Amino acid sequence: MGVPTTRMLVLAVVRMAQPVHGYDVRRELLSWHADSWANAKPGSIYGALKTLQREGLIAVEGVGQDGARPERTTYRMTAEGEKEFGDMVRTALWSTEQPKHPYHAAVSLFPAAPRDEVLTALRSRIQMFEAELTRLDREVRRILAGSGDPAEAEPHNVADLIRLSADHIRADLEWTRKTLQRIESGELDVWTAAHWRSIQA
Repeated sequence: MGVPTTRMLVLAVVRMAQPVHGYDVRRELLSWHADSWANAKPGSIYGALKTLQREGLIAVEGVGQDGARPERTTYRMTAEGEKEFGDMVRTALWSTEQPKHPYHAAVSLFPAAPRDEVLTALRSRIQMFEAELTRLDREVRRILAGSGDPAEAEPHNVADLIRLSADHIRADLEWTRKTLQRIESGELDVWTAAHWRSIQA
């Protein structure tokens, strides 16, 4: 069973930056791009803070207001939170659980779509992957050019997160290129003898 990622990440930031406002937890996780690879959206981050406080894993350090800004709550990790965080990190580090790939369903349904449409979609997929890899490689260079100090820039380990995402995309890109070639050459033909009735536009 996987570790609740947003919960673990919120604990990590509270532990690293305590005492810390919820807004700063959110800002830090967005700088790690956790909204894309962990689906750590603002609502789930604030929800996690409330849950962690209710469970006694973090505690309110204080509530204050800075100028005209809205009132903010400051959090600190508790001893129970330290133990929970350590357990979660160890579980995550040793995990080999693979994410559920949303494209698996589409591949299983190739015969239900016209062959030409599948080919066009695969070609488009290749172009989008190539563009995304260019963007991610640029992001890695930008992050590594910074200090790596979390107080002023994205930590350098964020570049490793991006590299992991890029490697997954490269594997997907290689599969897509090979599948396109197999369909174009006739090696992969799920339409000739298919019992499916292709969808119509």
